[in-house]
Amino acid sequence: MPGSLKWRRAMLAAALVAGSLAVAAVVAPAALADGPVDALGLAGKIPTGIGLNSAWVVLAGCLVMFMQAGLALVEIGFVRGKNAGSIIAKFLVNFAICAVCFWAVGFAISFGDGNAFMGTSGWFVYDARDFALAWPRSPTVTAETLWWFQFTFCAIALAIVWGTTLERIKFGAYLIYAIAFSTVIYPLVAHWIFSDGWLRTDIHVQDFAGSIVVDVTAAAAALAVLLLLGPRRGKYAKDGTPQAIPGHNMPLFGIGIFILWLGWYGFNPGSTLNTLDGRFPEIVMITTLAGSFGVLAAVALMWLRTRTFDIGMAGNGAIAGLVAITGPAGYIDAWAAPFIGAVAGVIVVEGVLWIDRRVDDPIGLLSAHGLAGIWGALSLGLFAAPRLAAYNLPGSHGGLFYTGSLTQLGSQAIGIVVVAAFVFSSSLAVFWVTKRTYGLRVTPAQENAGLDISEHGMYGYPEQFIPASELVGYGREAPEDRIGTGPLSDPEVTNS
Repeated sequence: MPGSLKWRRAMLAAALVAGSLAVAAVVAPAALADGPVDALGLAGKIPTGIGLNSAWVVLAGCLVMFMQAGLALVEIGFVRGKNAGSIIAKFLVNFAICAVCFWAVGFAISFGDGNAFMGTSGWFVYDARDFALAWPRSPTVTAETLWWFQFTFCAIALAIVWGTTLERIKFGAYLIYAIAFSTVIYPLVAHWIFSDGWLRTDIHVQDFAGSIVVDVTAAAAALAVLLLLGPRRGKYAKDGTPQAIPGHNMPLFGIGIFILWLGWYGFNPGSTLNTLDGRFPEIVMITTLAGSFGVLAAVALMWLRTRTFDIGMAGNGAIAGLVAITGPAGYIDAWAAPFIGAVAGVIVVEGVLWIDRRVDDPIGLLSAHGLAGIWGALSLGLFAAPRLAAYNLPGSHGGLFYTGSLTQLGSQAIGIVVVAAFVFSSSLAVFWVTKRTYGLRVTPAQENAGLDISEHGMYGYPEQFIPASELVGYGREAPEDRIGTGPLSDPEVTNS
């Protein structure tokens, strides 16, 4: 019976993915029957400016896609060796599901013409007339370029969600939630703030590149699944004291941080959707300053607390500073970036230490993305320059330090609360149904063995977990067991 139950659960997850593909196969031909629409009315020729902008934004999207590798390395470094391989399968499959769903449905809901709640045109990226572009209303790039760039945002937000679930979640749960997230949950938030949705047009919420849309969204979903999933085995002692579960490879973690930092130069500067107005080089500088001050503040605070220069907090400080500047990057003057980054570095240290005493968040996601994302969004209410805020929407309010008004700060707070509440509640519903039907967590025996072998049937580091006598090509076999002739069959040569 256990085997048959596992088989039925696997078939359920496969059926959900297959069903989505089947819908695409049936609906897409009808949607595309008349061929792609020339959204810009240019009969296959585009102006030089749109061509240059599109080339830049495609490249920026490639940098954002590369963040998948960076986040994968961060997670691999922070998990134990028995779970390292499972990270790769998760990232590849989630990325692929997100691409299909955002192409078929998600992009239309995010950026298609419709109403203040959702877009209702542009399914499968075709029929893309008059897209409600966020920066600015008239097109600066082609629809396909915008799809690629915004897809990479959706995909990295989805990848961030899973940071609280490491080492104990069933692989099939990824597939189920990936469909819901990239088809409905993220696209609605993106429409409300990045496009012509109600939070942007009515409340005047500002979010240049995603402190709310990406980071608060991901953190809210991550908290929802974490509350249903529970902590890793052994994380808390009987009296509730948190126990350290060290990651197995901090160098990989550090390399991942640098790759993520590089990706941010696609995230923030690319969100101008423009090469010709000269804004993106300044945003590169602003992004660099915030990330750097985030590192320095986090390291300094940990040194004051522990008299050590903490490796993990150095990385988390970088991420927190970069997350915090993601929302303000295009709407502030450069002088505010160091302050925003430094405050984020302090927030992430205090947040990680406080959260760890209550819930098991292996990579500090709730602090680095959730708390720092909230701070970044609120900082616009303090530092948004009126001349730059106008890029969001004509008549947008400047921050307190320019206007003396709390209006924009209030708008930002409303945006944070609305998005966090919507994403948390909708995600909690999806994960609750998943838990009641397919299941959410592996068994204690599977968790002890590690997800590599229990969920994927192979080890990321086989030489560490499989006895040498069972490995082929590892260890030092007896000379009579060797096959072949020549120098490599000579024990002295082989062992040298």
